[in-house]
Amino acid sequence: MHWTDEALQGLDTSKPVIINDSKTPSGRAHVGALRGVLIHDAAFRTLKQRGVDVHYRFGCDDYDPVDEIPFGQGEIWRQHLGKPLCNAPPPPGSSATDMADHFITEFWSVFADLGVKCEFYRMRDIYRSGKFNEAIDRILRAAPTVRKIYKEVSNSDRPDNWFPFQTICENCGRIGTTEVTEYDGKEVVYECKPNLVEWAQGCGHRGKVSPFDGRGKMPWKLEWVAKWATFPVAVEGAGEDHNTKGGSRDVAAHCLKAIYGLDAPLNIPYGFVLVGGAKMSSSRGVGVAARDVANFLPPEILRFLMLRTPPKRQANFEPTYEQLVKVFNELDRAHFKTFNDPKLSDDERKTYHLCEVKPEGGEGGFFDCEFGLVLALVQMPHLDVVREFEKIKGSSLTEIELAHLSRRIRAAQVFLEHYATPEERMQLQQTLPAAAAELTVVQRGFLHTLAAMLDGAEWNGEALQSLVFDAARLTPIEQRLAFAALYRVLFDKAAGPKAGNLLAFLDRAWVKKRLLEVPLDQVEFWRATAEPAEKIAAWLKDNAAAIASKEVTTREAGAGSPGAAVAELLITMTDGKRHVKRVMVESGGAEGAKRAVVHF
Repeated sequence: MHWTDEALQGLDTSKPVIINDSKTPSGRAHVGALRGVLIHDAAFRTLKQRGVDVHYRFGCDDYDPVDEIPFGQGEIWRQHLGKPLCNAPPPPGSSATDMADHFITEFWSVFADLGVKCEFYRMRDIYRSGKFNEAIDRILRAAPTVRKIYKEVSNSDRPDNWFPFQTICENCGRIGTTEVTEYDGKEVVYECKPNLVEWAQGCGHRGKVSPFDGRGKMPWKLEWVAKWATFPVAVEGAGEDHNTKGGSRDVAAHCLKAIYGLDAPLNIPYGFVLVGGAKMSSSRGVGVAARDVANFLPPEILRFLMLRTPPKRQANFEPTYEQLVKVFNELDRAHFKTFNDPKLSDDERKTYHLCEVKPEGGEGGFFDCEFGLVLALVQMPHLDVVREFEKIKGSSLTEIELAHLSRRIRAAQVFLEHYATPEERMQLQQTLPAAAAELTVVQRGFLHTLAAMLDGAEWNGEALQSLVFDAARLTPIEQRLAFAALYRVLFDKAAGPKAGNLLAFLDRAWVKKRLLEVPLDQVEFWRATAEPAEKIAAWLKDNAAAIASKEVTTREAGAGSPGAAVAELLITMTDGKRHVKRVMVESGGAEGAKRAVVHF
């Protein structure tokens, strides 16, 4: 069962279903804030596909107080600490109406990019329109019950004159510093306390005012209760920090039951999004802003990052070369399997479809332009990226493929400009890198072996990729060490995208010249790759059934190593793959080499 279906088990769909989520716009929303957005969107899409009358609502909690200065914003809001977010001014130069509007507008703009369709609302409008008046009255009258639940569920003491409401101070306009101590059914008595919180200072004013029509707000745990009962909400998940025993959601659920006799909405608990293993926080500047990431990553990749991991598990975002190439490749594999693998499970297929931006059928199967290659190509200004991928595909790219490639080109350019370390940038080296001197003699031998095979080779990505593997077996050398040597002499890197495609972008003569620039001591190479004749004979015996043919050649060393020679056995397997086994003879020259092949 897919996690969306498991999470929605037991939901009553005989009546309209409202899914709710919200965000306090106290600063730029980091990318981690999209986890809840997309998990709720996945639930919405799942119910929609079942034909359920479902509505996804997303609120702006802009009546919350300004309780900290957003990271990197200086002191412009210090005098507004404690006021409702919607009553604080926007930053200089912003076209927004207020601080809350400035930050929520940017966050909401990401939703459209990701294909998230929901109904937006602002808490200022809910409170000021009177939609919460009934809930405010009911919750204030139930203050003794609320105090009791706070104590029993979360072990949090509240004095007998504490009421679950905060007014907007008539004198200073702050809401985070006020405390209500009486309610007579029409008005509340409150005090704006100088020392109620550490992050704002109240003015000391005492007053009596109606709590209705936007003159104040409930604490957010009770605000949850009001939303659930008033809208009413059927599904609302929350982050793992709110879902602990005795935590915020536990308290809210008990209050809803005690005050309204209702059960809490179906919960979908979800883990944090980490960046490099650390929890994100917009106030501490830890993480990357959602808008910036949405400008960087294609929307289907961002959805994949958030939805491929079941909600209860933490997701990790790290904009490194290795992690980015990995996630692009994983999505490409999921895309290919979805439309080409009949054995793919329904759950895996559903995960891919949930990552598509367009839920109504998606875009189907199409050619994916490998992101590692995109990264390499955008760093080769003499090449036309579109044309090179059309060569790989073997035909023109479709409109859908061009759109996806365009987004990947943008992602590559943003990564290189803002996130890549110097080591992660790939630039074709015009001269042999100094680090090539650190290559082992076997790696050098591989490069010379490959160079000898380039003449007459079919010059396309797949053929050249096979050629590299063939050269590695003929060296012989571990594949990872072979590719590392190739990337080192071409880009001065230890790794890179698919080597065959990279070679196909380059001039044949230039590549051959570069590979042969690496000096090679032929005799030392023979010695490093030679094996005892007995070991080779044992290998031949074990693999006899898979061997199609064998061919022996002998070679003598030059004048610098008199008497040294090598016997090479070229083995062709029934699957067409070729291997070389080598026996070194330190004296006796060619005749000694011929005698060494008797075991073959």
